[in-house]
Amino acid sequence: MKDLIKSLLPTIAIKKYRAYRTPKKYRGSDVTCPICNSSFKKFAPFGSSKRENRKCHYCGSLERHRLIFLYLNEKFNFFNKNSNDKIRLLHFAPERMFYNIFSEYNGIDYFPCDLMPERMKYNGKTNITKADITDIPFQDNSFNFIICSHVLEHIPDDHLAMSELYRVLSKNGNSILQVPIDNNREKTYEDPNISSPEERMKAYGHPDHVRFYGKDYKTKLEKCGFKVNEDNFVSTLNKNDIIKYGLIESELIYHCKK
Repeated sequence: MKDLIKSLLPTIAIKKYRAYRTPKKYRGSDVTCPICNSSFKKFAPFGSSKRENRKCHYCGSLERHRLIFLYLNEKFNFFNKNSNDKIRLLHFAPERMFYNIFSEYNGIDYFPCDLMPERMKYNGKTNITKADITDIPFQDNSFNFIICSHVLEHIPDDHLAMSELYRVLSKNGNSILQVPIDNNREKTYEDPNISSPEERMKAYGHPDHVRFYGKDYKTKLEKCGFKVNEDNFVSTLNKNDIIKYGLIESELIYHCKK
C-alpha cells in the first residue's frame, strides 16, 4: 500500500498523508528522519524501556539507522546518482528502510542476506538470500561494501562471523559493523551458561543477545584482520542537527577496511 501511494501521489501529498497517519501528539516539525524525510514533534518510544524519541513513525528508523544513513551520504557519497563507481553491497539482516532504498538504487549491486529471509516480507524486486553469517555463501573478496548492524551480538561464534565478513570484503573495501556497546565495560561480557531468554534479558538487555560488547570490540575486529576506525562522526554534526535527527551523541561508527 505504501509503494502504491508513493507511486501515485506527488511529494507534497505524500507528506500530508504521513502527517495524517501520525498520532496527533507527535505531529510537528521539531525532529526529522533523514531517511524518509518525515518530520514530527518527536519520534516514538521504542525498546523494552520505552525510551522516548527513538523510532520514526513512518519508516521505522532508529537512532542507529539515521546515523548510518547520514554517514553513508557524507563520507561515501553513497547516493550520488552521477557516480560511475557501482557499489557491490552485502547487507546482513537488511532493515526495511534501507532495503527499500538500496534495492531500487541503480548505483548499487545489492545482496541482502539473512538466516531467515522468509520473515522479511518486503515485497521488493531484490530477493533476500538465505545465509549464515558464519558460513557466507560467496567467494573471497566479493564485495566492496558491507553493512552489518546489530547482528553480531546474536551470534555465538562472533569471531568466525567477523572472519567471514573479512573474507568476502574486497581489498580496500569498506564495511560498517555496528553492535550495541556498553561503554562502561572495558571487556565484552558473555557466558555460554546463560541460555534462556529470561537469563539473556537480565544479563544482556535482550532475550536473543549472547553477549554485551565492551570497549574491546575494536580489538576483536582487528584480530580478524580489519583495519578499524572508531569514527566519532556524530561529533562533527552541530547540536541542533543531533537533536533534529534524534541521534545518540556517544555512538561511534565502526568503519572497517581490509
